[in-house]
Amino acid sequence: MTTPLRFDETHYQSAQVTVNGRALRYRAFLGLDYVTIPVDAIQQLNVFVPEPYFNSGQVNGYTRVTAPIFMPNTVGGYLPGPRDFPGNQASFSRGATILQALSRGYVVVSAGLRGRTSKTSQGEYSGKAPAFIVDMKAAIRYVKFNAGWIPGNPDRIITNGTSAGGAISALAGASGNTDFFETALQALGAAPATDDIFAVSAYCSVHNLEHADAAYEWQFNGLIDWHQQRYTVVNNQVKRTSISGELTANEQQLSNELKSAFIPYLNHLELKDHAGNPLQLQADGSGSFRRFIDDYLTVSAQRALSAGADVTAVQGVKVNNGRVASLDWSAYLQGIGRMKRVPAFDARDLSSPETALFGSRLLAARHFTAFGQERSAVPAQLADASLVAAINPLTYLTSHQCQIAQHWRIRHGAADRDTSFAIPVILATKLQNLGLDVDFALPWGRPHSGDYDLPELFEWIDKLCQPATE
Repeated sequence: MTTPLRFDETHYQSAQVTVNGRALRYRAFLGLDYVTIPVDAIQQLNVFVPEPYFNSGQVNGYTRVTAPIFMPNTVGGYLPGPRDFPGNQASFSRGATILQALSRGYVVVSAGLRGRTSKTSQGEYSGKAPAFIVDMKAAIRYVKFNAGWIPGNPDRIITNGTSAGGAISALAGASGNTDFFETALQALGAAPATDDIFAVSAYCSVHNLEHADAAYEWQFNGLIDWHQQRYTVVNNQVKRTSISGELTANEQQLSNELKSAFIPYLNHLELKDHAGNPLQLQADGSGSFRRFIDDYLTVSAQRALSAGADVTAVQGVKVNNGRVASLDWSAYLQGIGRMKRVPAFDARDLSSPETALFGSRLLAARHFTAFGQERSAVPAQLADASLVAAINPLTYLTSHQCQIAQHWRIRHGAADRDTSFAIPVILATKLQNLGLDVDFALPWGRPHSGDYDLPELFEWIDKLCQPATE
């Protein structure tokens, strides 16, 4: 009798491709159930393993038992994220990332995750929050349950994702073994194992949603014109349409209110800079926290300047004698521009991806902040505050009820307008204040995107995971 959810290494497909001019041979284990009571066909995963690990071989200094287990996801916009495969060209795919990871000797596990549009055969929603993180945790538990069966080191699991996928990666790292999701995991028949992980890679994470509107207006208040790309998927390819407009008088007033609300939130976090000094905001929105972000942006600009980029092409940047002399916050924001209307996330008409994320079994969308609910332009319900908090990585950083990943690599582009710079800076700073290992940067000129610096990402992973040499 076979054990449910037990990995079987005898059923696989062999493949060979050329990566970076070298032949890469690997085995693909496809369409594996990671829960025993799935509610959606997407709840399967793929495992990819470098061929040498089945022949006592090594890749990049790793063996079958020491190789890191890399778990990228394909979620964007909190939509369903299908399991991925090497070379996949579909929108939101990380097929190229998987190939590069395999070439570095990593075992790659790609799990399909439910999203805000997932439905049952009866037409009910099955992927509203917290489904995405429940599925991610179930996939992690599957991997750890199969320690010794799946090649790779289950104590070296690294998650990776971009945008909403970055939020999933971060949430998995922050909330290891928390009790909140246990009932949902049991209902799916998740493997009897833990779900804490070793390290997190998160690009432009859209998280901390209950404070994201206030953070956005703290940053972009006073900018009236907005410009964005509307994305639709046609035949598995993304189609982009530019749209723009001007904030109404009412939206400008809401922006003022939200900006004011962000200041006490930030101050109550009691964040500290690298020298232990408090990071605060004054009533007008200025203060040490804003200067702290200025410093990150200046460091990013200097790095780009040293690499030969013309950083003065960006509004607000001044250079003297090969050094970035100053970065004017207001001018810089004017240059990159506002992307979203007000509120940016908890849309008054329930049209945003985030309001859809907080829908229910029968409701397409719900508000998730009291601010949005009180000012709703349509009849609406308010999601439970405990649910909203449960999918915020910050919630777990002040709790002693879970296991937090010890290593974090967080990237958010310096030209990214999808969420405020404050959101990733708060997460990175809180982690640093807890004494955790954090590699954080705002890459210059980079818009909302991910996996753009894979060599650097994998060097970071190798530094953490490669066995020490004698």
